[in-house]
Amino acid sequence: MPSVNSTGPLDNPPYAVIGAGPSGLAAARNLQRFGIPWVGYELAAGVGGLWDIEGPLSTVYESAHLISSKRTTEFTEFPMGDEVADYPSHRELLSYFRDFASTYDLADGFSFGTEVVEARPEDGGWVVVSDGPGGRREERHAGVLVANGTLSEPSVPTFEGSFDGEVIHTSAYKSPSVFAGKRVLIIGAGNSGCDIAVDAVHHAASVDISVRRGYYFVPKYLFGKPADTLNQGRPLPPRIKQAIDSRVLKMFTGDPVKFGFPAPDYKIYESHPIVNTLILHHLGHGDLAVRPDVRRFAGGDVDFVDGSSQAYDLIVLATGYHLHYPFLDPELLRWAGRGSAPDLYLNIFSPADPNLFVLGMIEASGIGWQGRYEQAELVASYLRARRTNPGAADALDGRAAGPRPDLSGGYHYLGLERMSYYVNKDAYRHAVRSEIGRLGQGPGESA
Repeated sequence: MPSVNSTGPLDNPPYAVIGAGPSGLAAARNLQRFGIPWVGYELAAGVGGLWDIEGPLSTVYESAHLISSKRTTEFTEFPMGDEVADYPSHRELLSYFRDFASTYDLADGFSFGTEVVEARPEDGGWVVVSDGPGGRREERHAGVLVANGTLSEPSVPTFEGSFDGEVIHTSAYKSPSVFAGKRVLIIGAGNSGCDIAVDAVHHAASVDISVRRGYYFVPKYLFGKPADTLNQGRPLPPRIKQAIDSRVLKMFTGDPVKFGFPAPDYKIYESHPIVNTLILHHLGHGDLAVRPDVRRFAGGDVDFVDGSSQAYDLIVLATGYHLHYPFLDPELLRWAGRGSAPDLYLNIFSPADPNLFVLGMIEASGIGWQGRYEQAELVASYLRARRTNPGAADALDGRAAGPRPDLSGGYHYLGLERMSYYVNKDAYRHAVRSEIGRLGQGPGESA
């Protein structure tokens, strides 16, 4: 296989890959497959991204596992072993990424312990400024593939009043020992919030969870199989799938309203579902309680919008994350800022610069890491086509400058910040694969 520094017609200078998590590894692997030189930058000490719990920006916690099954999440060319659990822990996943990097000789291409502080276009290429073990340096690159993840910059809301106890965001949570003997309020019921609530009930004096809207709860297993491995054939029309799946969920999980949650004001799959039914188990056993939205903090108490009030020692903000590209000028991403997502073709290509690509800025139920891998394959195909099939590359540039395709698959997603880069798995992967086919480029073809 070609070295990351191999010589050839696409050599000078290399492309920069920012990040060595799943998307960064997919980027490096596909540039390697297509013989395109690259170098990588990673803040942590090794590969794995957020799945390295010791990493400086990791937001996983001791009990963290995949919420999708290994077979719908893994890279197709590198399946997880049969000995790996259906829903692997962060430890198994870190081992998986290390094995992937080792198998394809990717780690040597990265500078670890190195933070990218600026990336800017200059003289037809790019300059990346980084701080690492050797100090600050500037390096020239042909372009930049940004793969620094979407779950590192906490979204911390402000509340009226003040709280006398401790407030942490889920990004800072690692171990349930922090809950020992405390009265705990978790604000937000996303997947992390529900996971942490389940952790807390075994240690805390009491646990409440505050929510502003209803949720759909999906079990990890249906009919003895990982739930997301069922119905993997031709996708059903949205209305039919929503009708069938909502009925199946009620059969297996019951009605969350009976456990204290509000009724959802949207249909299933119009927001990301909660893949956790243990929280319903603990609600049914009286181990925690659902509270409405917070109105204000009041010293040691929290006042809720229904007029009730309760005393707490610790508040956990399960309030999500902002997209975060601090080393880039937002105008290069056509990005209005927080509350929205960069305006990129297929969430990848920037009309502002043909040598800037963002990987991993997608969220979709069931898209897995293979969906990110295909993003990287598309970028590598495009870069090769610029040399070997410029007409096809120019045509893609034209589409990237034009109207955005509908990637919703017919679903009407909620207008929330975390849904601003949400796509339908089938619609998105079809669009990406179609672009790869139009470029007509494959690995191993001579440039």
